[in-house]
Amino acid sequence: MVPKGKSPETLRSARWFAPDDLRSFGHRSRMMQMGLAPEDWAGKPIIGILNTWSEMNPCHLHFRDRAEDVKKGIVQAGGLGVEIPTISIDESFTKPTSMLYRNMIAMETEETIRSHPLDGVVLMGGCDKSTPGLTMGAITAGIPFIYLPAGPMLRGNYAGRALGSGSDAWKYWDERRAGNISDDEWLGVEGGIARSYGHCMTMGTASTMTAIAEAMGLCLPGASSIPAPDANHKRMSAACGRRIVEMVWEDLTPDKIVTEAAVRNAGIVAMATGCSTNAVVHLLAMARRAGVRLTLDDLDALGRTTPLIANIRPSGKDYLMEDFYFAGGLRALMNELGDRLERSSITCTGRPLGETLAGAEVYNDDVIRPLSNPVYYEGSLAVLRGNLCPDGAVMKPAACDPRFHVHEGPALVFDSYPEMKAAIDDEDLDVTPDHVLVLRNAGPQGGPGFPEWGMLPIPKALVKKGHRDMLRISDARMSGTSYGACILHVAPESFIGGPLALLKTGDTVRLDLPNRRLDMLVGEEELAARKAAWTPPKPRFERGWGYMFQRHVAQANEGCDFDFLTRDFGQPAGEPDIF
Repeated sequence: MVPKGKSPETLRSARWFAPDDLRSFGHRSRMMQMGLAPEDWAGKPIIGILNTWSEMNPCHLHFRDRAEDVKKGIVQAGGLGVEIPTISIDESFTKPTSMLYRNMIAMETEETIRSHPLDGVVLMGGCDKSTPGLTMGAITAGIPFIYLPAGPMLRGNYAGRALGSGSDAWKYWDERRAGNISDDEWLGVEGGIARSYGHCMTMGTASTMTAIAEAMGLCLPGASSIPAPDANHKRMSAACGRRIVEMVWEDLTPDKIVTEAAVRNAGIVAMATGCSTNAVVHLLAMARRAGVRLTLDDLDALGRTTPLIANIRPSGKDYLMEDFYFAGGLRALMNELGDRLERSSITCTGRPLGETLAGAEVYNDDVIRPLSNPVYYEGSLAVLRGNLCPDGAVMKPAACDPRFHVHEGPALVFDSYPEMKAAIDDEDLDVTPDHVLVLRNAGPQGGPGFPEWGMLPIPKALVKKGHRDMLRISDARMSGTSYGACILHVAPESFIGGPLALLKTGDTVRLDLPNRRLDMLVGEEELAARKAAWTPPKPRFERGWGYMFQRHVAQANEGCDFDFLTRDFGQPAGEPDIF
């Protein structure tokens, strides 16, 4: 392949292999130790394939094969592909939460890229935290990269009904608690809800974040919509391999792609898709790694003006990601948004976003709605403020009963998940549908790690009476597949003395969604007295990764990155010395 912008001697990897000295002799001899010859690497881009495959990560179970497809594409374009394993986490098995390790992925990605002779990288991820973690590290490392999304699994099925991961698990669990589902039916739902490899096929955090990556210009056009088992996914993987080689020769680095306009595009697309509430935390962190100052208020402004047009569960009612793909996928949705997007933004293709959307069509306008007939006239997220959340909280209005958009009721407060679980399973619990359930000590430090506990279960006493929603507040996150009148990410969190720590059972809580307010109706003098009497809890960790996490993690409204990893803290390290 003829280089388009730079010559072979200017490749980053040439620092390792080109000089006629003892150190380069050692590098070349070790390459030959692995069965390679100079013809494999000399004058060619060396591409790292950062693979998050693991047998404990069902979302990425196909990545061992996809890495070979990527290598094929790299060879076709005249490069050398080298597979490098990275930490693999998923929300299914990683406890207390994979969010505890998102910044670990980012650090490992950044340092792996910097310390190895790589000219470009293909990032392979998909399950919730892998997309932001991989891209945060790669943005900071600064060399050309392309993101390969894992793709959603096939739609679930049981007894002729389509099942959506997460969303239907919550729904059927409530029916089981109410005594409406037998053991055999529950086993059938368990076996039918996840039928293939791939990430959640609802518009949960995984689908949200891969859509954000594509809207930001980091994926090949349409890549995020392809179901994981589809043969097009294999072809897309090989195309990623070919394209990253071209990006190296073009010197198309992330600073040319992840701009303020690209971040705004990602925010608009997130709102239009009915995104996970987790998008807020991750998009803030990704933007700030690129030096783009994004705030909660910026996202709320986008939410107020962007219609939700993807009719995908849980914010939509009828469809799943496989339906979205066949309806035209993300390219069709972005094209439907028209000039709401900055179409001149450069993508990883080297072309403006608008050119990559040319010809995209909607094939089912009930799955991807026109702007004139949205699922919800505002975007999927709203940011609240008030004396319970002075630094912000997040809600998903489109995914809850509208009667809770303005609500006032007594608080029922729990200090831990076990305490809450014992109470909500008590059929004699003194609770009404007007109560406001509150779980605290579940934020970034309190959880620890900001777990997905925020969709608090409806008390069994209410479930048996037919109630399926009520107002719930927490400093936790919730799964992007969740739904209901849940207020999340309350900041500052209660564990560090935020106002949520001062709320007591019986206090009146008022939500005014139209005016974006969340308050406890408690006088300032009383709150001051409670604050003076508050005692900080014992730290969760005394050593190791958790100790580092609790000392350096930012609050939810700032993206939960580590303070020492942000652009404001200092410039990225330069190229490593080679002696």
